[in-house]
Amino acid sequence: MKTKKIPMRMCLGCGNMKPKKELVRAVKSKEGDISLDLTGRKAGRGAYICRDIECFRKARKAKRFEKSFECRIDETVYDSMEAELSEEG
Repeated sequence: MKTKKIPMRMCLGCGNMKPKKELVRAVKSKEGDISLDLTGRKAGRGAYICRDIECFRKARKAKRFEKSFECRIDETVYDSMEAELSEEG
């Protein structure tokens, strides 16, 4: 029997490779809106982060979301993403 390949993604916070299902996807839509995609189904450019709030804070401090999405991200967007992640976790 053939084993199914598990898609791996790198966390922007800690830099560890983890199975895609264990991570939360942040997405930038065509309109330029950035939000968390807890379902993993939204259209747009994606970046992955652990469900750990500390990983989110590390990625925010190092501006890794901005590098990944190639744009400047407003603090209010970060705050809403952090609130959404803490509620989810």
